[in-house]
Amino acid sequence: MLQIIAAAKGSKTLPQYLVIEGPIGVGKTTLAKKLAGLLNYPLLLEPVTENPFLDRFYAEGASQALPTQLFFLLQRAKQVQDMPGNDLLERTLIADFMIEKDDLFATLTLDPAELDLYRQIHSSLQLVPPKPDLVIYLQAPARVLQQRVFRRGIDFEQSIHIDYLDALADSYTEFFHYYDEAPVLIVNAAEIDFANNDEHFNALLDQILHMEGTRQFFNPNPTLL
Repeated sequence: MLQIIAAAKGSKTLPQYLVIEGPIGVGKTTLAKKLAGLLNYPLLLEPVTENPFLDRFYAEGASQALPTQLFFLLQRAKQVQDMPGNDLLERTLIADFMIEKDDLFATLTLDPAELDLYRQIHSSLQLVPPKPDLVIYLQAPARVLQQRVFRRGIDFEQSIHIDYLDALADSYTEFFHYYDEAPVLIVNAAEIDFANNDEHFNALLDQILHMEGTRQFFNPNPTLL
């Protein structure tokens, strides 16, 4: 671990702005916190627990989708606008969200009229988020996501249906199939424990340090599909 830390901090190619993305329960916040602590980077987290509509959305569904989505949009937009100078050149940051994925959730949860309103509001904000140096996209099937959501024990998440998680995972897959704004490291997170397994974490860090090209896949257990 110490050798990898030294290599990471001394690397001229270490990404300055990293984004960790993936569906609910995949472990993006856990990984973001661990990387930020290791590299001594500032950490920017999406305001999930601050959303007063989220518990209603999980309990009642579509009727609460629009206020839930608009709250996230406006909060994420404020976070982007509050980035110093909105220019991350020569600055370091790790975030567990990218605002570009906001439309993914909107498309999944809103009806056509609501989606049109959402997109009008989004457009009016005229956001120009900085481009990450690297996006780490964590993938896992819906059954794994559901297990992890249940295990972390947040009350309002316990009613999330596996069909929603399955649709969300598919939406992320489609989103990143077309995403080309930044290099993407796609990680099979189904059998990974970044929080407690140093071997897994060190292997991922090595992948980050030796990232080549604009798209790379990482599976620490290639026999486990």
